[in-house]
Amino acid sequence: MEAKVLDSIKDRWSPRAFGERTIDESQVTILLEAARWAPSSMNEQPWHYFYSFRGEAGFDNMLECLVPQNREWARKAAVLFLSVAKKSFRYNSKPNRHALHDTGASNFAIAIQAASLGMQAHQMGGFSMEKTLEVFKLSPDEYEPVSFIAAGYPGKAEDLSEELKKRELAPRRRKSQQEISTKF
Repeated sequence: MEAKVLDSIKDRWSPRAFGERTIDESQVTILLEAARWAPSSMNEQPWHYFYSFRGEAGFDNMLECLVPQNREWARKAAVLFLSVAKKSFRYNSKPNRHALHDTGASNFAIAIQAASLGMQAHQMGGFSMEKTLEVFKLSPDEYEPVSFIAAGYPGKAEDLSEELKKRELAPRRRKSQQEISTKF
């Protein structure tokens, strides 16, 4: 049984083909505002985002952190984000074991907001942790890079390499509710 969910949830996907259409600072502001409203343990909001637009030096530096396969398609995104999680609580400096979860919720808020605006956001775990820490001058004791996010308007699968095109055009499959849940 499929239940009715918000269109922006159903319409969200992770494309590899991005078009040439740009997005501007005001659109990024909307995406980051969605991130800001994500739930978090103790209302800590442990996430922080770095971003850069295609054509800027920061964008190229971000691309260098990605594994080659992600770099191949992410270079066409309108904007790249890096989400990082602060590892400890501000109020008591103790480890925040929920920081990664909370940052993931914030990343998902960006993805849903992007879908509601006709854009898409593709989160990536394929990046060099060491290079990312170096490029962004992050202390691994204080912050953990969570994911890079390529965002923009969808493009044409035909513009991708054959391998990526095949993945882009593959049917979307989701596990059934019975596979992801158990009544206890």
